[in-house]
Amino acid sequence: MKENILFQLDMCWQLYLYHMNDLGEEEALWVINPEGLQVHKEDEGWRIDWPETESYDPGPPSIAWTLWHIMYWWSSALDYNFGEGTLEKEDILWPGSIEKAKAEINSLHDKWVSKLNDLSDADYVSKQYTKWPLTDRSFLDTALWLNGELMKNAAEIGYGRFLYKTCQK
Repeated sequence: MKENILFQLDMCWQLYLYHMNDLGEEEALWVINPEGLQVHKEDEGWRIDWPETESYDPGPPSIAWTLWHIMYWWSSALDYNFGEGTLEKEDILWPGSIEKAKAEINSLHDKWVSKLNDLSDADYVSKQYTKWPLTDRSFLDTALWLNGELMKNAAEIGYGRFLYKTCQK
């Protein structure tokens, strides 16, 4: 069970790494529609858009927002399932650059893999470590959800890069 989860996670991680290769600041902060979800530089730091609905109207988010979103759900999953469970989305800040975002996501990945490796098969089928985003499910479902979320976000980054390159021609 653990080996299957880790294998699937590694496949998703490799796709993420592929799409992150040579990603620059300008490309990451670009949005095709100014209404799209974005990270915004302000005098007091960075502001993160949060969708009020799951509507398609604003268009795709920036790659930077998608990277922040990875930091959000991975930090939350670690905090709620293995920590104090007090983290709020406002506590997850944009680190200010793509390189810092990559480093943060790499660190979260390594922490998550360590937690997965520490669990027994019994832990995977129990509800002991299932507090966010799922409740009343096995931890296996949470691990599978997270793998799916990483795959989805990696695909969004790739699609964002296709859009950027197409629109720059």
